Amino acid sequence: MYYWWKKLQYRKGYVEKEEINPKKVVFEAYMGKKYACSPKALYQAMCRDPQYRDWELIWAFREPERYREMEKEPHTKVVRYRSGEYYRAYASAKFWVTNSRLPRELQPKDGQEYIQCWHGTPLKRLGYDLEHYAEKNGSLREVRENYLEETKRVTHMPSPSGFYSEKIASAFHLKEEGKEQVLLELGYPRNDELVAVTDAACKNVRRTLGIPEGKKVILYAPTWRENQHLPGEGYQFQLPVDFKRWREVLGDEYVILFRAHYFISNSFDFVAFSGFVYDVSQMDDINPLYLVADVLITDYSSIYIDYLLLERPMLFLPYDREDYLKTRGFNFDYDEVTPGPKPKSYAEFLNSIEGLLYNEMNYVENRKKIERKINTIQEPCSEYICRMVKE
Repeated sequence: MYYWWKKLQYRKGYVEKEEINPKKVVFEAYMGKKYACSPKALYQAMCRDPQYRDWELIWAFREPERYREMEKEPHTKVVRYRSGEYYRAYASAKFWVTNSRLPRELQPKDGQEYIQCWHGTPLKRLGYDLEHYAEKNGSLREVRENYLEETKRVTHMPSPSGFYSEKIASAFHLKEEGKEQVLLELGYPRNDELVAVTDAACKNVRRTLGIPEGKKVILYAPTWRENQHLPGEGYQFQLPVDFKRWREVLGDEYVILFRAHYFISNSFDFVAFSGFVYDVSQMDDINPLYLVADVLITDYSSIYIDYLLLERPMLFLPYDREDYLKTRGFNFDYDEVTPGPKPKSYAEFLNSIEGLLYNEMNYVENRKKIERKINTIQEPCSEYICRMVKE
């Protein structure tokens, strides 16, 4: 009943009052939380392309005040997520661009096009591929209903490979809904920056973050856990590592960039590790962190699939694998598709960090094998996708 009422409000209050502007695009990323990922890449491609100089480009944020600087870009406007301006933008824009599910009340009318970029290769099961659901404030049936709503709306989904297309099609029930044609195997917009990386870009990020010259950089980016949710507070993360021991083992040669998942609501105090641990959880876009990281450490996050493009070493810390597998299944064998050490104890983990850069040649061929399967298309694609959809 709630969603029926919200859809009715949207249709009567906005859809029936607004005409489609064929030169208007509305963007949002991570449900209005960030300026990042493929929506950012497609937006920047439009800003660079003179064909779009008279278009309206609208960005939706939960905290629009943080992003007012974007309005210095000609024809760009920032609106508040789920405000009246937000709904008017969606009711009148020819194109919608996002990387997560949109509010269910947003129903496109004839002539509107929805570019759903998603936010990563589905290492873990999603949507219709889930066999169980761990959260107490939802159900598997509701999850599938939400994904089906998205499937009914979408008109375009960029894809970097046949593997990606297969898994996304299954998660969103594209075949069952007769919508497999929405998949565009042209590349992944957010990875343009990684396939065309430059030394100048890497140095610029190091300067911005204040990383001293000569220091090696470890990016530690664990994912969220569905079974670590507190009502009224959101998802929590219990830090499983001892940065004091990390510093003892690694000495002055390294710095750590700690990146919590954007779902995580609790904060972390790293004052005692100033100059060694940099909390970069609040940075909108993770791509700059990939550029400066000499090593990636993660657990079950699919971010390593993007990091593969840089051909650098990685290490996995699946300390709670059995519990995690009970809440989320994988689309393939975890050990086969994670090209790096997976230590079984904390002591082994510390030794693995220390020796990773010196033994990483053991994993080079495995990385290339996985990359060939998952990241088939490794060419910048944002400009092409924008023009193709427009035409």
